[in-house]
Amino acid sequence: MEQSNRILATYLIETAYPLEYAAEVMAGEQSTGTFVAVPGETPELKEKHGAKVVSVQELETVSAPSLPGSRGPKGATSLTYKQAIVTLSFPFENVGASLANLMSTVAGNLYELGEFSGLKLIDLQLPEAFSEKYPGPKFGIKGTRELCGVFDRPLIGTIIKPSIGLHTEDYGPLVRELAEAGIDFIKDDELCGNPSFAPLEKRVKVVMEAIERAADKTGKKTMYAFNITGDIEELRRNHDLVKNAGGTCVMVAVNSIGLNATAYISKYSELPIHGHRTQWGSIGRSPVLGMSFNAFQKLCRLAGVDHLHTNGLNNKFSEDNDTVIQAIKDTLAPFMGGYDVMPVLSSAQWAATAYPTYEAVHSTDVIQVAGGGILAHPDGIEAGVLSMRQGWEGAVAGIPLETYAERHPELAQAIRKFQKN
Repeated sequence: MEQSNRILATYLIETAYPLEYAAEVMAGEQSTGTFVAVPGETPELKEKHGAKVVSVQELETVSAPSLPGSRGPKGATSLTYKQAIVTLSFPFENVGASLANLMSTVAGNLYELGEFSGLKLIDLQLPEAFSEKYPGPKFGIKGTRELCGVFDRPLIGTIIKPSIGLHTEDYGPLVRELAEAGIDFIKDDELCGNPSFAPLEKRVKVVMEAIERAADKTGKKTMYAFNITGDIEELRRNHDLVKNAGGTCVMVAVNSIGLNATAYISKYSELPIHGHRTQWGSIGRSPVLGMSFNAFQKLCRLAGVDHLHTNGLNNKFSEDNDTVIQAIKDTLAPFMGGYDVMPVLSSAQWAATAYPTYEAVHSTDVIQVAGGGILAHPDGIEAGVLSMRQGWEGAVAGIPLETYAERHPELAQAIRKFQKN
């Protein structure tokens, strides 16, 4: 089958029906099929526009359904549920170069079908025609590094804390202290969009004044990702507000505004787009429902984000380290001939987290964001920033953590403060 002009979607499924039958149900539901033949549903039409089953790979059998609401074949007295990897092929002509219609096709009603007790989109392969409509990240790793002036190590960043509640006047001193400490990157919390006590317009003014004054002193301009998340008519205005103030990054909560709104602001953006994956747990946490991060990150790259949150090792959330490592690797893997995006590692990060991270992914093309790991360092913020850099220096050099800490007091203090017994 010629695949160059077709969309390939791969799923994990669970069903009490024969696997080949279940795969055909999926293909029919998301293309030409309905529950009964209708006038106009000719063999020629189905051949041209119907989805095709490319492959079915049987996995394990389970005794009970993973999700409620599924059904089995009529008359069956005892049900077992088989899991499998299924790949479907959809004609590009059914969808066109449209993120919205792509999602209606590869996800759509599939999750509701009664034949399935589990269904999760785990991968996508797209025709090159999508790149003509969606050119992808404008800055990516290279552009972000150039704006930050950091080329031979990860970007070290932090998040403004408390997450919400700080008034505008509280931002300036904290941002300036961080910037003068040499931090590369700071971001708004995803909860702080345009609240009355710290409205975006005033926040941008205060923060950029602090960054510029620090740059006058240090020669380094810290990148700050302002959260411009809002209704679609606000996005471009918010972006322009940041750009005109001399800012070098904007942040959007991708799942809050949607892929199409993300692509909309990417079309106009003259700044890197920091993609936050808030609500990700509702999409990816179940092993048998929703979407894998691999599929999600491809959609985000297509929509044009330059940075994308992947979670970090030893985090406070539900994902284990193997899952996080795979997310980082997926984000760094080639896609669409050059849609490179910088993974953002966050959640319970501190200096020593660099060691298992580098050992696992063998890359420094990441932004490591630490809140408490920097702000709560016993010797202050500057020491916190230094400790993070030292952690990566030791990890990349292959020097054991405790050995490297012997000659780097900031790292040693971080170990005493943050290492769990």
